[in-house]
Amino acid sequence: MKNTTEKEKKPVSRKKIIIAVVMISIAFFGSFLVYFILQVSFNTETPIVVVVSGSMEPQIHKGDLLFVMGREPENIRNGTIIDKDGDIIVFNAQGLWPSAPIEPIVHRVINKYQIGDTWYFRTKGDANSILDAAPVPEDRVIGVVVGGIPYIGWVKIFLTDSGLLIPLLIVISALLIISIVRDIYKGDDDDDAQDEKNKDEQENTEEER
Repeated sequence: MKNTTEKEKKPVSRKKIIIAVVMISIAFFGSFLVYFILQVSFNTETPIVVVVSGSMEPQIHKGDLLFVMGREPENIRNGTIIDKDGDIIVFNAQGLWPSAPIEPIVHRVINKYQIGDTWYFRTKGDANSILDAAPVPEDRVIGVVVGGIPYIGWVKIFLTDSGLLIPLLIVISALLIISIVRDIYKGDDDDDAQDEKNKDEQENTEEER
């Protein structure tokens, strides 16, 4: 008959605790690391934006996820209202004109000029009938749109507008932690079962001898 002490649960090893902490840290900070890599690679603090209006239709739609590349102001391509061949830039308009949105604006450059050492850009949404209310100085430009994924940003828009974004992130984080901890304990149980099996086989072998 086996001793009671042999049936007691062995404490989780320090190594597995460290592994669990590392895995949880990677899960939490991995997305931040990826975003940091994108910031460095795209040379901008905001390499990804979600379009929240239809002012650039039909080329860019509300809900599109855009990739933004930092570019020197003198290298941003100029355009006109008619030909629409200017670069599409992303910029922060807060304070530039009354009722400017909090979210970054995605509009096309239709003219640019330089005053002293500072570049200014006149911008307009392709679907809008008038220019934006004020010129955009170069320090407000986040970057130039270089690509995107259609409509995938609707997930973020829906979660933000419904107030579910933060609760969902908390639930996902909690489930992730529970899953990692459960896998650690399950691994211990499997190890204990294997040790018990090996011990039983060894005892049976000795009895047969």
